[in-house]
This record gives sequence, structure tokens and C-alpha cells, in this order.
Amino acid sequence: MREIFGRYVHAGALSRDADALAELFTEDGVLEAPLVPAGHPFPRVMVGREAIREGMAEYYRRPAGAPGVVDTARSSFVVHDTADPDVFIAEIDTVVDGATASLVQIVRLRDGKITRLRDYFAPDTLA
Repeated sequence: MREIFGRYVHAGALSRDADALAELFTEDGVLEAPLVPAGHPFPRVMVGREAIREGMAEYYRRPAGAPGVVDTARSSFVVHDTADPDVFIAEIDTVVDGATASLVQIVRLRDGKITRLRDYFAPDTLA
């Protein structure tokens, strides 16, 4: 679990590689951020590997210096196991645009890939 989450962090926050990120998901995988308001640059729900690839590629194309860039050097995470061996929780303290926010991601795996990732962060709290 920690290995796949490390790959997810590297593909996403560290390298902003939508292709590598999407490949971590099952073909029918879901990436959702239920607290993201409508119209926010980060997609609220992406269903299917190709939708994740396209949605994250669009998000990563934002210009340098655009709001919402994670300061990876000042951010950290802890992965917690659950009673279900295919589910884990990542507790994350992230620094975005100089502001610190705490968030939780709940990750469900199937056959070594992410089948559902719920990212509970509220981008408006970082303003």
C-alpha cells in the first residue's frame, strides 16, 4: 500500500505526470474530490482511467505560478492501514500557495491498482 501511494505522490504532486498517475488506476477507476466546489480547476469526479488521464493533464497544464501548486518540500503524509487489506487512509499535511492544510485520502485497491481514491480536501480553505 505504501509503495503504490508513494508512486501516486510521485506521479501527481512531484512530477505532475497525468499518464503515470492514470496508469496507477484500474480501467474503471474513480478519482473524486467531494469537497471541491463546482467550477474549480481541480475536477471533482473523474470516472475511468482515460477520464483521469485527461482531467489531470488539463489540471497540470495550468501556467507556472498558478494557484494550487503543492510545496512538496514542506508537505508530508502518513499512511494508515485499515481492517480491509485493500483499503488504506493517507493523512496529509500539505502546503499550497504558502498555506498549510490537512486532508485525508481514502484509497481502495483492486489487483494492485487504485480502483477508487477519495480526496477530502477543500481548496477554498487555502485562499
